[in-house]
Amino acid sequence: MPDFDMLPPRTRPKKMSVLVILSYAFDWLIMVVVGLIGYFLGNVTPNKRPFSLLDANIAFPVTEHETVTSALLLTFNAGVPIVVILVVALVFVPGRTVPEGTPSALVWRRKLWELHMGWLGLALSLVSAWIITQGMKNLFGKPRPDLLSRCMPDVAHVMDHIVGFVSPILANDTGARYNGELVSASICTNPDKSFLDDGFRSYPSGHSSSAAAGLIYLSLFLASKFAITFPFVPQETLASNSIAVTAFPSRLNRHTGASSSLSANTAYDGMRSHSIAAVDDDASSPLDPALMKQVGPHNTAVAAVRRQAAAPPVYLLLLAVLPFFLAVFIASSRWFDFRHHGFDILFGFLIGTINAFFAFRYYHMPIRAGGGWAWGPRSRDKAFWAGLGSWSYASDKRHWLRSDGGEEVPRARMMGHDIELGGLRERGVSQGINTGDVHVHHDRDESSRTAFEPQNPERI
Repeated sequence: MPDFDMLPPRTRPKKMSVLVILSYAFDWLIMVVVGLIGYFLGNVTPNKRPFSLLDANIAFPVTEHETVTSALLLTFNAGVPIVVILVVALVFVPGRTVPEGTPSALVWRRKLWELHMGWLGLALSLVSAWIITQGMKNLFGKPRPDLLSRCMPDVAHVMDHIVGFVSPILANDTGARYNGELVSASICTNPDKSFLDDGFRSYPSGHSSSAAAGLIYLSLFLASKFAITFPFVPQETLASNSIAVTAFPSRLNRHTGASSSLSANTAYDGMRSHSIAAVDDDASSPLDPALMKQVGPHNTAVAAVRRQAAAPPVYLLLLAVLPFFLAVFIASSRWFDFRHHGFDILFGFLIGTINAFFAFRYYHMPIRAGGGWAWGPRSRDKAFWAGLGSWSYASDKRHWLRSDGGEEVPRARMMGHDIELGGLRERGVSQGINTGDVHVHHDRDESSRTAFEPQNPERI
């Protein structure tokens, strides 16, 4: 009878593979290229939507001195997050969960890895929002609120530039030649082509999307590193194996033993032994044995749950939301500077927010389930390509091949959403494995996940 057993965890080499390094360098190269494409899109003549000379929404004056200039925006949405991520990664990573005796080289590798992932996620957020916004600006060609001031329309020959429907009845009733009909951009006489073209790039707001992309990403990064989230009760399986989110689980197991992990069940059992103290003060007769027999276990369970989480300090919450508030201010400045309409600002902010969340989750574990860590590096076998039938870029190909050289058996035990998720295979002869080397835990954001932590002190 073939049996199912756990595969041995993948042990990473002491030095990261050159192929893996090249794969991340290629990520950076792609982002630089996409950023340059976005820059050149800013010099492309956009579509120019027809407008009315009587439209008061585009008749605002041109603000000579913007509240947030492009240079200041770049400082806020890129410069500030870069510096903050650098400080957090070098000062606060890997935190207080590092076991005694951990080599300093391993600690610094973790610091640099978290720094790299923090910057890479920031770049992905900014570049994605940038290219999307620049492309949409040129496609829609929506007039800015100050377009008429930029345009300097040739009012004397307005009839030569009318496009669309013209109502002769309205003209006869009012006795006027022009009654607010739409005109083309050809009516503009401003010789500054760049300044005029920019007047048709109102939708969506670039300041708004860029500020949200950089600063909301920073808020998420800070919330992750400082464990700033709504208090919650973890799933039972994760609560029973809380070492899964420490800095170096394999070293913690080796130094203190696999059975020494913090456990909500242990805390719960300890409280059950003091059930008398767990009875509510509001009970009408706390000394009544019958009443204690009824409400004691309930109150013990409630106390055990409520002590698994607590609200973070408010000063940390303020620290995490400050970048978000700054992003809101930058977006709002485009309204009172007459650079964008309200919907343009809101939609731009939405673009930046979506990209910030996407980029953060692309490189970082969930805030409520990841202990503040970024995802680990890709494996050498999947540095550039994983292919069908693979859910993770962190697993080695050798883990999914039969030891006898045959094809991989498709019938395997499922532990989640994918055949690889369980890390199991069917084979005729079981290979020995130390059960202390494999920890199965559940993620709060997913139905199931198996985490393998090898006994390798050099793992990032």
